[in-house]
Amino acid sequence: MTQTAEKTDLAQIGVVGLAVMGSNLARNFARNGNTVAVYNRSPEKTRALIAEHGEGGHFIPSETVEDFVASLERPRKAIIMVQAGKATDAVINQLADAMDEGDIIIDGGNALFTDTIRREKEVAAKGRHFVGAGISGGEEGALNGPSIMPGGPAESWETLGPILESIAANVDGTPCVTHIGPDGAGHFVKMVHNGIEYADMQVIGEAYQLLRYGAGLEPAEIAEIFREWNSGDLDSYLIEITAEVLAQKDPETGAPLVDVIVDAAGQKGTGRWTAINGLELGVPITGIAESVFARALSSSTAQRVAAQEGQLPSGTIKELDVDKQEFIEDVRRALYAAKLIAYSQGFDEIKAGSEEFGWDVDPRDLATIWRGGCIIRAKFLDRIREAYDNNADLPALILDPYFKGELEGLIDPWRRVVVAATQLGLPAPVFASSLAYYDSLRAERLPAALIQGQRDFFGAHTFKRVDREGTFHIEWSGDRSLSEY
Repeated sequence: MTQTAEKTDLAQIGVVGLAVMGSNLARNFARNGNTVAVYNRSPEKTRALIAEHGEGGHFIPSETVEDFVASLERPRKAIIMVQAGKATDAVINQLADAMDEGDIIIDGGNALFTDTIRREKEVAAKGRHFVGAGISGGEEGALNGPSIMPGGPAESWETLGPILESIAANVDGTPCVTHIGPDGAGHFVKMVHNGIEYADMQVIGEAYQLLRYGAGLEPAEIAEIFREWNSGDLDSYLIEITAEVLAQKDPETGAPLVDVIVDAAGQKGTGRWTAINGLELGVPITGIAESVFARALSSSTAQRVAAQEGQLPSGTIKELDVDKQEFIEDVRRALYAAKLIAYSQGFDEIKAGSEEFGWDVDPRDLATIWRGGCIIRAKFLDRIREAYDNNADLPALILDPYFKGELEGLIDPWRRVVVAATQLGLPAPVFASSLAYYDSLRAERLPAALIQGQRDFFGAHTFKRVDREGTFHIEWSGDRSLSEY
């Protein structure tokens, strides 16, 4: 392969923004037989890509937007991998001005889906196509095969489909990419994907915390437990890498790496967006929201230090008084249950968002393309796809007969783990909130009846009755008679 394509050649795809993700994506396109136009606002990154990886495929480097656009075959296709926000808008405007009617601009970053809806309208007004594409898999996925969630016009998918399929992860002969729906659908689905990821990571962390400080196991021992778990129902990418992280020693001190890392988790916004949107849609994504709050609390270092120095009372803390192996198995089962709740809640939010914005997102497509390349890939995604194959209108994923059967064997260990965490004084917000969500779904009566009575008392918000149709109000400050509206 030559370092760069001849200037008479035209590229099938272009990549703007050559930080690690963009660079790896460009290399992936090139390695899979595509001629790739590359451009970065700082020419040094373009030159570095060609110098280090130019032998890995055909690249056409440019140092101006105009030259970059001129190097693309029509309809032109350019994917943006730049920082979300104003930088993305600036690049979109530059490309849209330099392109022609029918050309396609793809935003492959983690954009807020409402921004994508706005951008799609603005770009369409100029006669260009705009596609918001969620890309999951991190740096490794970008290079070796991500899961890709493109939205935008169906016409754009007809052009983009083959080239995106050429670089996506592949499971059982099926590329992990499909058209999700119009305008912001792709970025919405990627947002919720990341929300599920937050909950999954948090509850794995809670399981580690219980095994470490409840059962008294060392990180290396817990690493072996996670390796064993990864060969069964919990088989997933996050369980796999958890074992690797826990087994890692700090190269400088020889201590377990997990003990050297500051316990303050970062976040870039997608989990928070998922939680906010769940509130806006009225969808109870409790596990996801708790995972976002847990990251925020972990980073509230000043408060945490003050609380420890102030010696906040703990109450009576008990030691683990059950067989250690039985406790480990309980944690495994509880982890499986909480992970199922995270996925179920995520699919609920996607269904609600699809209905709200008229996207017609098919959950079977998501279960299919999330099986490879993405961070939340897991063995049971095949079962999720089967669940929606059997009932496309499933009210909740955990009501599928298979998952309902699985949960029968998980509930008692799940309850024991939540109780044990409380007695040990160890925080387990996702374990606990997911169980509360589960029990709320199955409860015949909820305290919401009392809340409605309170709302009617102080605000005349009215209530409905269980014994007949209509809307009612009690004259609380008067004779307490019943009025019907």
